[in-house]
Amino acid sequence: MALVAGIDSSTQSCKVVIRDADTGALVRQGRASHPDGTEVHPDHWWTALQEAIEQAGGLSDVAAVSVGGQQHGMVCLDRDGRVIRPALLWNDTRSAGAAEDLIRSAGDGDTAAGARYWAGATGTVPVASLTLTKLRWLAANEPENAAKVAAVCLPHDWLTWRLTGHGPGSGPGNLEALATDRSDASGTGYYSTAAGTYLPDVLESSLGHVPLLPEVLGPVDVAGKTPDGALLAAGAGDNAAAALGVGAGVGDVVMSLGTSGTVFAVSDTPAADQSGLVAGFADASGHYLPLVCTLNATRVFDATAALLGVSLAGFNELALSAEAGAGGLTLVPYFDGERTPNLPDATGSLHGITRANYMPANLALAAVEGVVCSLADGLAALQQQGVEARRIILVGGGAQSSAVQSAAARLLGISITVPRPGEYVADGAARQAAAALTGQFPQWELDAVDVPAGKDDGGVLARYRRYAGMSA
Repeated sequence: MALVAGIDSSTQSCKVVIRDADTGALVRQGRASHPDGTEVHPDHWWTALQEAIEQAGGLSDVAAVSVGGQQHGMVCLDRDGRVIRPALLWNDTRSAGAAEDLIRSAGDGDTAAGARYWAGATGTVPVASLTLTKLRWLAANEPENAAKVAAVCLPHDWLTWRLTGHGPGSGPGNLEALATDRSDASGTGYYSTAAGTYLPDVLESSLGHVPLLPEVLGPVDVAGKTPDGALLAAGAGDNAAAALGVGAGVGDVVMSLGTSGTVFAVSDTPAADQSGLVAGFADASGHYLPLVCTLNATRVFDATAALLGVSLAGFNELALSAEAGAGGLTLVPYFDGERTPNLPDATGSLHGITRANYMPANLALAAVEGVVCSLADGLAALQQQGVEARRIILVGGGAQSSAVQSAAARLLGISITVPRPGEYVADGAARQAAAALTGQFPQWELDAVDVPAGKDDGGVLARYRRYAGMSA
């Protein structure tokens, strides 16, 4: 029995799963925490990885390893392979001004023209999370550090590099051993998703020079070997790895309901959305992964449950007890502003209140329907980019709610698949590791519940969009 290891190095923690390469059966696993913050020295990731590997029983009997990691994080190395400064993570917003400058300068002051340029050049209009904006910030605010940058890589690239035995002072060819994959490269801001090439001129104009960049590997390519001889796969960004973990293929849309929401699809064609709502990423299987983020998902359920004085289980039961449409109540869930649509200063609102419908069950269902409708707007943005949605794969903590599952099938009008809760990113990385062994992705069975498509008989989505439009 060949074993493979999948690693998820996320913002909060590092998870390691060891699986049977043929069947995908879980053999053992481990976990370790990362420090809080929006900038973290990569050594903390390495320490957590070692702890998680030890908890998982080690890698000595593993044939292949792959790393899935948080996207966009800026890891800058000097010519000896030393980390120059703590990595700026995707959620560090100090580069928001740099993103705006990149858009304006590309359009000679015309932001619409600048957005068109970036959508066409890279597939994504710059935002603070992208690596490019962080490099531009570095050049403007820490020029001495910027001048030292000999190589730039991403969290998963750096960990893969370290797993091959490279690191500070490891000798000639040290930096040249860096490797990445299409999915993570597509989130940098200096890589063309459609053409599959780096954009050195873009990088030079922001950093001041062009450092060494990791080689971009194909989906089943090998980045090297561990000192124990295990193959190291190309790795992937976290969303792309999650798509592998839930078995998503072309025609599948993954909706993730965590604190915030994410909607992404496996597509045959790259996206180029000049509105900036859709990020035109690549996936880890040779296709594309257009992606939309929303700010308000399960935090809306938490707030509503607290208001009603019930647990989340009680909230779910209340929502299930109400008639579809919540008696005409409509909740627009922009509690913390919104990303899709781009309304950072918006607030939530409740519409259609009457004495007859103003009751806890209807309020609970209105919260569920509002969040699902918000995700439906994300799906619509993907469909405007040519995405075909044949199936919705519902993941995240909120996906386990039967009220959410029912509302999603009804309001989206598409069949829903709800995988068993798991470490989807690490599982996807393990699946990629298995592919590095054989040259093709294994067809592991997905333990999931299927919910057939329903129908929005009450016009809930149309009503929601009318009220949501008032927030614009």
